[in-house]
Amino acid sequence: MPTFFSDTTSLQNVIRDIIVPYTAVFVFCDENTEQHCLPLVESALTKAQIISIPSGEQNKNISTCVVIWDKLTERVADRKSLLINLGGGVICDMGGFAASCYKRGIDFVNIPTTLLAMVDASVGGKTGIDFHNFKNQIGVFSEAKEVLICNEFLKTLDQRQIRSGLAEIVKHYLIADEQAFRDFVEADRTEFLYPDIEIIRKAIAIKSAIVEADPWEKNVRKKLNFGHTIGHVLESIALQTNASLLHGEAVAFGMGIETFISAFKSLIEEKDAELICYALHSTFGLQALPEVLTDHILAYAIQDKKNINGVIRMSLINAIGSCMTDIEVSADEIRQALAYFNKSMDWYNK
Repeated sequence: MPTFFSDTTSLQNVIRDIIVPYTAVFVFCDENTEQHCLPLVESALTKAQIISIPSGEQNKNISTCVVIWDKLTERVADRKSLLINLGGGVICDMGGFAASCYKRGIDFVNIPTTLLAMVDASVGGKTGIDFHNFKNQIGVFSEAKEVLICNEFLKTLDQRQIRSGLAEIVKHYLIADEQAFRDFVEADRTEFLYPDIEIIRKAIAIKSAIVEADPWEKNVRKKLNFGHTIGHVLESIALQTNASLLHGEAVAFGMGIETFISAFKSLIEEKDAELICYALHSTFGLQALPEVLTDHILAYAIQDKKNINGVIRMSLINAIGSCMTDIEVSADEIRQALAYFNKSMDWYNK
């Protein structure tokens, strides 16, 4: 489990203790976290060397990893060096991957600065990069030495970034905690726009329990992929077209479409599917997707990591708070769900 902090002073004290045994310390960040987040902890990192990259999913690739490895090599980083990933999902995913490969592995610490990274990317040991515009196509399982979470960093974010992280929290509720989801539907949503540490802690506890039961994603951990087959497809299309789409935004669309697939397969009652999709629409402002995307979505879906022998497989909810894995899904079912999703979004927007 991560270590939680309510203020940056206590966070800095722990950072000072963590870095003591290492021969060299490097901070991996982007221009945004270097400007807005590094100053909150830099007094604990006076001897650290900074590796900064341009922000954005479009930079989560092997070329950027080469930049990281070049910097480590130029600065003679040995196997007793430490890489601190200070940033969002891109930084945590790619920094962990780069550290795990450099000299067959150096330690890394994740200090997530976005809600998305706090409740998802920084915990669970998944690292990786995009390849040929396919989301997280290359990667390894490798656990961070420490994950340090301080919600003071959330004050550096706009509401769009917060909502992106909120999508992963809602996903955790939908796959494992029915009451939490129903409480969320009834709650004043403004309290989730800058969530307190207890909301973050609860979401992480749900994910951590699943990961501990199946660290290598052989069975139950696949539940965490709900919303991600279609979500990753939409991110891949966005990378190809240079469209602006955050991970949580894509997952919100994915959850909506995949919920209707569950309904068409009679895994979930239609009234529950409608409740879920209305909640997703009202929280994340989902809109109908252009019909022209349907063929692109099907073409990208065949590359999903969960597929076996060319058959699309999804993790689908079979009730609010419950999820099934390795469900075979046909192209026709995806087309049908997309059409019904678009019809619903148009109706909600009237």
